[in-house]
Amino acid sequence: MLTRIRARAAKVIDRTFGEDAPLARALLIADQHQIPTEMRDRYAGAGLIHMLSISGLHVAVIAAAMELLFQVARMSRRASLLGAFVATAVYVAIIGAPPPALRSAAMLGVAMVSRIAQRPTSPWATWAVGAFVPLAQPRTAIDVGYQLSVLGMCALVAAGALWRRHLAQRLDGWKGKIGRELLTSLVACAVTAPLVAWVFGRISLIAPVSNLVAAPLITLAQPILFLALLAGPFAAIARVFAEAVHPLLFAFDWIAWSAASIPGAAVTVSTTLVVAVLAGVASVSLIVACASRYPIRPAMAGVAALATMAVMPFVPTRRIGQVELHVLDVGQGDAILLRTRGNRWLLLDAGPAWPGGDAGRTTILPYILRRGGSLEAFVLSHPHTDHVGGAATVLTRLHPHTYWDAAFAGGSDAYIASLGAAKKEGIEWHRVHPGDSVAFDGVTVSFLAPDSAWTVGLKDPNLASTIALVRYGTVRFLLVGDAERAEEDWLLANKRDELRADVLKVGHHGSSTSSSDPFLKAVHPAVAIISVGAGNKYGHPSGDVLYALSRVGAEVLRTDQAGTVVVRTDGVHIELEAKGEKWELARDSSQR
Repeated sequence: MLTRIRARAAKVIDRTFGEDAPLARALLIADQHQIPTEMRDRYAGAGLIHMLSISGLHVAVIAAAMELLFQVARMSRRASLLGAFVATAVYVAIIGAPPPALRSAAMLGVAMVSRIAQRPTSPWATWAVGAFVPLAQPRTAIDVGYQLSVLGMCALVAAGALWRRHLAQRLDGWKGKIGRELLTSLVACAVTAPLVAWVFGRISLIAPVSNLVAAPLITLAQPILFLALLAGPFAAIARVFAEAVHPLLFAFDWIAWSAASIPGAAVTVSTTLVVAVLAGVASVSLIVACASRYPIRPAMAGVAALATMAVMPFVPTRRIGQVELHVLDVGQGDAILLRTRGNRWLLLDAGPAWPGGDAGRTTILPYILRRGGSLEAFVLSHPHTDHVGGAATVLTRLHPHTYWDAAFAGGSDAYIASLGAAKKEGIEWHRVHPGDSVAFDGVTVSFLAPDSAWTVGLKDPNLASTIALVRYGTVRFLLVGDAERAEEDWLLANKRDELRADVLKVGHHGSSTSSSDPFLKAVHPAVAIISVGAGNKYGHPSGDVLYALSRVGAEVLRTDQAGTVVVRTDGVHIELEAKGEKWELARDSSQR
C-alpha cells in the first residue's frame, strides 16, 4: 500500500513541478533516481549532498510548518502539537520510513510529548531515543544515511551545549544568530568528516559556509513543496505552490554550483583504517569537549589524534611486496584493478552506470581510496556502458596520467563523458595498438589487440576489445574484455605465442559467443575469473563455457558467487583470495 501511495506521489510531483521535478522528488519522497550525475557531483563538492535526501532537517521543517499551520487555524497548543505529529508520521510513512526520517520523527514525538506534559527532557535522552527506534531492524546500523543522521544530530546537540555555556552571553541579535548557525555547521561537518571520508573518499572544505547559506532556503522551500504535494489533486492550486517554490530551488542549486566551483572546495582523501580510527577519536573528543564542563582533557585527546594524523603522511609508505589483481564485484560489468609493489594502480574498465549513479562512485573510488596509492593509468576495453560507466567519475577524482583506448568509432554517452573528463583533467589519451605497453614497478602491461586495420570494418565494439597481457616475473594475466570468437581467431592467427597465461579474465562475462576451445587451449589458464552479475538477464555465464574451462583444467571463480576476487603474486607463486578465504595455486612448472 505504501508503495502505491509513494508511486502516486511521484506522479503528482512530475505533473506539478515540471523541470524542478527531479529536485522536488529528492526533497519530498527521497527519490534520487532522476538526479543527473553532474548535479549529484555538484552537491557533493559543495557539501550539500545530504540535503538531496530526506533527513532530520526536512522532517523537522515540515513538523514545525504543520504546527504553525494548525496554530494559525486557531487550534489549541495541545491539538496543534498532536496534529503536527500525526501529519509528520503520515509523511514519513508515505516516503517509506527511511532511517534518518524515522529517527527525526521519533525525536520530534518525544519532544512533543514532553511539551504537552510540560516536563523538561534532556536533549541527549531525546537523541538516544531517536537513534534507537530505527534499530528495530538491526541492519539499519550499517546504513550510511542512518549513521550520518545520528552523528549529525549528536553534533547539533553538542554544538548547542557549547553555545549555551560559552558564547550565548557574548553574542546576541543577528550576530548571535549567525554565530550559532556557523558554529553548528562547523561542529557538524567536523564530527561527520571521518565517516564521509571513509565512505565517499572526499571531504568538502566549503561545507560549513555552503550549509549556512543553503539551510534557510531549504527551511523556506520544504513546507511549500509539501503543500504543493498535498494540493496535488487540485492541479491549479498545486501549480501555484510549485511556481512559488521555483525561485528557492533555483537559488539552492545556484549555491551548490557556486560553492562547488570554488578551487579547492572539496578534496579527495585516501583513508586508511588507522587514519579513520584516529579521525573517529578526534570527532568523539570534539563532542565530549563541547558537551563537558571540563573540556581540557577530551580536547587534548582530540588534538593528539589530529597531530598523529598530521605526521602520518611523512612516514615512509610500506611497499606491499606483491603484485595484486583485483577483479571487483560490480555486477554485470567489468572493473579490474592492478596494484604494483609500489602501491600504484592501473584500472582496466570502470564498471556499469545507471540512472543517478555508477560503479566508479559506489565501488571503485572507495576501494582504491581505502587502500591508498595513486592511479597511474586507465585502460578501456571497449565503449559499452557496462565497462565505461564509472570512468568519468574515476578520471575526474583520481587524475591518472594516461587513458588507453581502442578508439572504436561511436560509443555510449558514458564513453563520451569519459573522453570529456580526460580532456578537462589534462589526461593524456592514447590509442591502443598491438605492441604498445605500459610498465612500472616491474610490471609490464602489453597490448595484443585490437589492430586498427582489422577493426575498421567492424560494427560490434565487443570484437574490438583491448586485449592486455600483464606480466610480473614468470606470472602472466590475460585480460580480454568482451572479446568474442572473431577476435579470438585473430589472436590465434597473429599472437598465438603470446596468449599463454596463468590467469584468464574470461571474455564477455562467460557468454557462449566467447571462449572457443582453440583459444582456451592456447591460453591454458590455471585460473579463470568471470566478472558477472548475479541473476543477470543474459544467462551468463554459459554452461558450455564453464564446461570448456573445466576441460582445460582451469579453476573457475565468479564474482556473482565469490564477490571480488584478488590474485596475488611475487612473480613465481600465486595466491587467490575470494569469499574471505585464501589459498595458494599449484602452478604447472611447464608454464613458467
